[in-house]
Amino acid sequence: MDARSPAAAPAGTVIVGAGIVGICTAIRLAGQGAAVTVIDRTGICEETSSGNAAAFAFSDVLPLAQKGMIRNLPRWLADPLGPLAIPPAYLPRLAPWLVRFWRAGRAAVYEPALAAQASLMTLAEAEWMALMAESGTRPMLREDGSLELYESEAEFAASLPGWAARKRFGIEFRHVDGADLAALQPGLSPQFVRGTFVPGWKTVADPKLLGKALWAHAESLGVHFRPGEATGVEAGPSGARLTLRDGTVIAASKLVIAAGAWSHRLARQLGDRIPLETERGYNTTLPSGAFDVRRQLIFSGHGFVVTPLETGLRIGGAVELAGLDAPPNYARAQAMLEKTKRFLPGLRTEGGREWMGFRPSLPDSLPVIGRASRSTHVLYAFGHGHLGLTQAAATARLVADLAAGRPAALDLSPFSPHRF
Repeated sequence: MDARSPAAAPAGTVIVGAGIVGICTAIRLAGQGAAVTVIDRTGICEETSSGNAAAFAFSDVLPLAQKGMIRNLPRWLADPLGPLAIPPAYLPRLAPWLVRFWRAGRAAVYEPALAAQASLMTLAEAEWMALMAESGTRPMLREDGSLELYESEAEFAASLPGWAARKRFGIEFRHVDGADLAALQPGLSPQFVRGTFVPGWKTVADPKLLGKALWAHAESLGVHFRPGEATGVEAGPSGARLTLRDGTVIAASKLVIAAGAWSHRLARQLGDRIPLETERGYNTTLPSGAFDVRRQLIFSGHGFVVTPLETGLRIGGAVELAGLDAPPNYARAQAMLEKTKRFLPGLRTEGGREWMGFRPSLPDSLPVIGRASRSTHVLYAFGHGHLGLTQAAATARLVADLAAGRPAALDLSPFSPHRF
C-alpha cells in the first residue's frame, strides 16, 4: 500500500455489497466476533436482491448449460423479446463468455458442477433454516412447493433427463397431469398438458422485506452501514484498502467483495480476471389479488416464473446478456406479462410495477467463493447468477469459515476464484 495516501483508521472487516449475500455474510462474521462494516452505493437490499423471484430454489441444481438453454438457443435468439436476448452490438464482447458457457455443457465439466451445486444447495437449506430461526424471520418462509409447466408431451419428455439428475441427489418431485395439475393450480390454461411438482421448493414473503429484516438482526449484532461506491482496492500484508468514489480511503483487516455483478471490476484490480457476465432480469409486480396463484409457477419453455408474494404477484425472469451499461428494455417485462395473461386467463394486469436487476453469472453456473490470489485478507463471494437468494446463507457460512481459518463446511475447490 502507498503510505502517502490518506486512509481512515482500520475498520475491522469490511464487506462491499449490501445485497442478500453481503447481509448474510455480515451476520455470520459478526456472530464470530468481527467488527463489521458494510458498504453499498444505494442502501440495504436496494438493488438486485430487492426484486428477485423470491425463491429458495434448493432443488435447482442443474447448471444453466444443461437446462435446455443450449438446445433452445437458436429459437430463443430469434425472438428479441423471448427468454434469451443478446443485443448484436454486445455479442463480440460476450463471445469469450459464450464459449466458456458452451464448454460447461460437456459431461466432463457438467458432472462435477452438478455435484458441487447439489452440495452447496444442501448446505444452503440447512444454513437458511438456522439463520431464519436465529433472526426471527421464519414466519416469512412459504413452503408451498413449485409447479413447472409444459405445453406439450415433447417438452415434458425433454425435461426428463434433468429430473433424473435431480433424483440422483435425493430431490423429491412428482409429475402430474389432468385433475392433479388443475388442483395444484386452478384456472390454468388448458394449453399446459403436464407439470412437475417439487414439494421442497420454498419461497419468501418478499425478498426485499426479508433482506431488511435480516439487516435489523445484523445491526443487533453490531454491524454498521456506510454509504459509498467502491471504485478501487489494494491488498497488503496485513489487510486491504478500499477507495470510494468520493476519495475516501478505508483500511480493513479483512475485506469481502460481495458486490454482485460489479464484483469482477474490483477483483481485476487484485489480479483476478473472473469471467463474470451480467444477466439482466426483468419483472412486473402486480397488485395482490391479480390472480389466485397457489405456489411459484415455472414456465421453463418461456424462461420466467410467477410468484405470489405478500406484496403482490411477481412475473419475471428471462435473460438479457447486455452488460451493466445499456438502458433497460422494459418491453421484455411487458412480453412476459402478456404471456402470463394467456397462461392464466382472467389475470388482472393493471397497476403493475416494472423492474430490472443485474444477475452476476459465471459460465459454469457456480459462484466464486474463496481468497483473492494476492491476499489472504480479501475474500470473494459473488457470481451466484439466479441463485443469490437461495445460496446466500451457505455462502456466508463458507466465508465465515475462511475468515476464521477453520476447515470449510464443504469442498471449496469447485468455487475457487482461480478455476478459470
